Amino acid sequence: MANGIDPSASMAALFGSRVRRLRTAAGLTQAELGVKAHVVSTRITQVERASGARPTLELARALDVALGANDLLIDLWPYVYREAFPDWFQKFMEYSARAVVIRQYAAHVVPGLLQTEDYARALLRVGRTLGSEEQLEERVALRMGRQERLGAPGRPELWAVLDESVLRRPVGGLEAMREQLARLLGTVTEPHITLQVLAFDQGEHEALGGSLTVLTMPDGSEIAYTEGAHYGQLIEDPDEVRSFVLTYDRLRAAALPPLMSLDMIRSVMEDNHRGAKVPSRTERRRLAQEQLQQSGGGRLRGGGRRVPGRRPGA
Repeated sequence: MANGIDPSASMAALFGSRVRRLRTAAGLTQAELGVKAHVVSTRITQVERASGARPTLELARALDVALGANDLLIDLWPYVYREAFPDWFQKFMEYSARAVVIRQYAAHVVPGLLQTEDYARALLRVGRTLGSEEQLEERVALRMGRQERLGAPGRPELWAVLDESVLRRPVGGLEAMREQLARLLGTVTEPHITLQVLAFDQGEHEALGGSLTVLTMPDGSEIAYTEGAHYGQLIEDPDEVRSFVLTYDRLRAAALPPLMSLDMIRSVMEDNHRGAKVPSRTERRRLAQEQLQQSGGGRLRGGGRRVPGRRPGA
């Protein structure tokens, strides 16, 4: 245990112990390593003792190169980063990284997995206590990095219901929002992503005021997560989770069908939303039924829920 620092105390302590071990093996003083990593020697001391500010991603990369760590420090850094968040959010991030199905209702902003860089940057810049532009860019890079899972082997199925307000609030300005809406439209070519829009005319609903995520894990278990502007809650109790799954299914049933949702997104992007006509519930049901029949699905019963069709030969 170097200098009385227990590497098992935290990920920051483990990171610091690895830096010290690599530095010692390389025969470098803290001052010499600081020169190589372009920081003062006291910053190296802070990293090794897990004191002061956590190392930034840029510093982790510089130390990795200077010490010839072969990406060891870079691979450790995300875990150090997660420690800056509350325990419940760290746990949610871990669950999300393993989920096979992600169902989200977004009440205010586009879900992180579908955000563009400019959109994410505008959101992270507001109301955050980031100390520098460097930290801001790190957060943006991490968010973009999490999106890589959607294109990787074993990617999860993503089903997102967006409140209409998500489309109409020009986060980052009109041009950034246009690019974000174009990104949403691009999901039409990705069979593992489904988008729906919950139109304003649906009025009040069970999740009004907050966002909801339901995760399905590899073993089939489910976890729910609710979030508001300044809070979040992870729900793991099976009975409570079932109630949130039901809430999500009701939101999904009340939302516009996927093709009509894309039409609305396109209309907003083209600045024609003022003249766009949101179809009535009866018309939506009729069009949804047509889509289900075209895709070989069943019919809809009251409330928009699907009734499985008969299988051939059944």
